[in-house]
Amino acid sequence: MIYKVLAVGTGGFVGAVLRYGLSKWIPAVDGFPWGILIINWSGCLFLGWLLTAAGKSLKISPTWTLALGTGFTGAFTTFSTFAVETFRLMDQGHWLTAMLYILSSVIGGLLLAYIGVRLAAVQGAKCE
Repeated sequence: MIYKVLAVGTGGFVGAVLRYGLSKWIPAVDGFPWGILIINWSGCLFLGWLLTAAGKSLKISPTWTLALGTGFTGAFTTFSTFAVETFRLMDQGHWLTAMLYILSSVIGGLLLAYIGVRLAAVQGAKCE
């Protein structure tokens, strides 16, 4: 049990530090939070791929799946920052930008998660 907690904590530490660095490196443009959007999109793609590939073509152990999925991706992506950024845009009267951010986050995230699942499925078919 303790090794699972350590795996999630270690993955979470790495994911949080990476998110912080990328959010500073990719600035907002005209108030649009590109950094958080790109972080969340890449997390959707990665998690869709990881959770599909983990037990199939890659044979990743449950502990590594916890570290990479729950720990790393959970800390790397951020729904709370998405919500606060959206509220900030609305509070400043940037309703159109806020709606574009919501739509691009939700639709883009779902599409990228789907692409991640499909990529893993294709890779699994090639590996077997």
